[in-house]
Amino acid sequence: MRKAVVILLALAGPVLSQERQPRTLSLEEALGTARTNQPQLRQARAATEAARARVDQTRAPLLPQVSSTASFQRTTSNFVARPGTLPSSLSQGSRSASFDTFGFYNAGLSASQLVYDFGQTTGRWRAAEAGAEAQADTERATRLQIDLDARTAYFDARAAKALVMVAQETLANQNRHLTQVQGFVEVGRRPEIDLAQVRTDLANARVLLINSENAYDTTRARLNQVMGIEAPTDYDIADETLPVVSGEDQPLDELLDEALRARPELAALSSQVRAQEQTLRSIKGAYGPSVNLSTGLSEAGSEIDDLVWNWNAGLLLSWPVFQGGQTRAQVRVARAELAGLEAQVDALRQGVRLEVDQARLAVRAAVAALGAADDAVLNAREGLRLAEGRYETGVGNMIELGDAQLALTNAEAQSVQAEYSLASARARLLKALGRP
Repeated sequence: MRKAVVILLALAGPVLSQERQPRTLSLEEALGTARTNQPQLRQARAATEAARARVDQTRAPLLPQVSSTASFQRTTSNFVARPGTLPSSLSQGSRSASFDTFGFYNAGLSASQLVYDFGQTTGRWRAAEAGAEAQADTERATRLQIDLDARTAYFDARAAKALVMVAQETLANQNRHLTQVQGFVEVGRRPEIDLAQVRTDLANARVLLINSENAYDTTRARLNQVMGIEAPTDYDIADETLPVVSGEDQPLDELLDEALRARPELAALSSQVRAQEQTLRSIKGAYGPSVNLSTGLSEAGSEIDDLVWNWNAGLLLSWPVFQGGQTRAQVRVARAELAGLEAQVDALRQGVRLEVDQARLAVRAAVAALGAADDAVLNAREGLRLAEGRYETGVGNMIELGDAQLALTNAEAQSVQAEYSLASARARLLKALGRP
């Protein structure tokens, strides 16, 4: 029985160990989750759908309008003469009244069609179409921003994870130094102050590890928010970064041309300008008349099996001659708003230029900083190796060894930040260029 229990525990051990290991979240999975669940993006999709529905709504007045009615009324038929509507000889007849009631049926079918209104309705329709295009481009811009936020949050978490590894390595080195110094102090080769110093360094290394682990948890919580999910942070970040962005070393003018063609914010503003132009045209249409054609068919009577039918048709011409300058004021408002949108286009073009230039320069600086940081790590490792050798032979001292360890820790942290600063800079360049 004991052998069977031991065998079962041995078999279950690897399985339990695998279950305890957290899952690994890839960058692609984080992006996909954010694109599906992020509330801002879902809100933008809903706004786009509403804008498309408004296009159909504004187009409806251009189509035939058909309605039908049917009613039944039970009423008395007591006659009431209105002064001036009948000759006095007739209106002074019998004025008897009774509570006798009669039924009356009425059913009708009517149709109307807008013939012409000087572009008022078509202008509103085309303005709504341009507005829907603008909202669709705004949704694309929101997605680009969500992609940037997700990538940035992911790389922040990845950097925090790397800093945890640096802290763990620092703690392991300090434990090794503690064992070494304890041996030297016990045999009298080193003073006890060295032991106190290494214990202080070991405590500081533990604090560094605790803070690094807390930062890692915090960045994963931030990543959850960016992805739009409410879930625990019991996952690990994959060791990923962004590859070289195509054209990142090109001159500014070439990158700017691509950005101006691809950025959805510019397309959205251009569509808003077109929408405002159509709105202005629609408002100007109020200076002219509108023509409507209508027709109707009805049946009415007091008996449902003996109804009398009637048919009518009409042409209505309406022309607001004077409205106190309302239309003129509306035209002035629309023109001013159009001028404001055109100014926004110019401002956005300038902003895109600055954003592309900053992202391009940030990538260039991050590439150079990463190379220098890697060199610093190599030199710091060599410096720590030499300091440990000098301490073992009795030439060096504890301060020199502690400084070398601190230099290595700082160099490794700087290398981590440089690596993921480069990834974040490339993410910003993708967004500046309008690439997903």
